[in-house]
This record gives sequence, structure tokens and C-alpha cells, in this order.
Amino acid sequence: MERKPARLLRAASTFEKRRWFSQRLNPSSRFQASSLAEAGGLERVGVSIAWLPPGKESFAFHAHRYEEEWLYILEGRGLSIMGDEEVPIAAGDFVAFPTPSAAHVLRNTGDADLVYLMGGENRAVEIIDYPRLRRSYMVLSRRASGKPRTEFYELGEAEFPFGAVTDEAGES
Repeated sequence: MERKPARLLRAASTFEKRRWFSQRLNPSSRFQASSLAEAGGLERVGVSIAWLPPGKESFAFHAHRYEEEWLYILEGRGLSIMGDEEVPIAAGDFVAFPTPSAAHVLRNTGDADLVYLMGGENRAVEIIDYPRLRRSYMVLSRRASGKPRTEFYELGEAEFPFGAVTDEAGES
């Protein structure tokens, strides 16, 4: 077995590689993030550092069916909205979302960036529910599809494309 080398990620490099993101399902979603796990060569877990500007939200209000997720607040303050609860959060707070998780979103209520680590499992297939939007998606990770982006496929009502086969006499 060939062992992989450890990778050290310097703060300056992590900061330089951050990019802007938004989730189109939430007009208030806008943040910067840098993937620590990807840069470190990790494949089975995801870990990123994120910068959420004042007044913005992380994603759309969502719930994971299979992937556990967590947040660790480094700087700033905000709200962790979990189900019907709005809980104030600040530096040093850890929020865990065991699966199937309660729906959640993070909102920056402070006057400076809310800086946090976010992470969790990185399964090949996940189902994410958006209860306020009444939508669900099957999510395929990059490794599952072989493409450079995560793919979302909206799930809808069940379809029943097959019927009983009958001969000309109407018998099955």
C-alpha cells in the first residue's frame, strides 16, 4: 500500500483561493468559501472555511437525509435557524446536524463577516429537502458523476409509466 503524503495548507493560500458562492434557491445567499478538504486531498469528508457577510444567509433553508453536517464558528455572530428555532451563535459555538437532519440555514446578524468552518460527509449520492420551497433534490458528487461540479436533480411526484400487458382479447 502506497501511503499518501500529508498536506499543509497555509492561511495565506487558503485566503487567496476563496471564491464567492450563492444558492439560487435563496436570494439572500451569498458567501465566500475555500475548500480545505479538497485542497488537502481529502475525498470522503468535506471541510471548508466560509465568510458570510452581514445580512446574508449561507444557503436556502434545507435538510439532509443522509449526510451529517456541522459548523464551528470562528468569528462574528449570527443565527442558526434550525426547524422553527432561531438560536444566536458566536465564536466558539459548534452546531451539529445528525441525519436525517432538521432543516437549517445560517444568517449573519452582526456588522462584520461571520467566519466559520463547515463540514460533513461527502457521499456519492445525497437527498436534500427544501421544506419552505416544497422541493427535494438528488445530489450527485463530483466523484459519482466524473464531472467537475456537483449535480442537482429535482425530485418530483412518482410516475407510473408501465401498465398491465394484455393480449388482443384483453387478458393479462
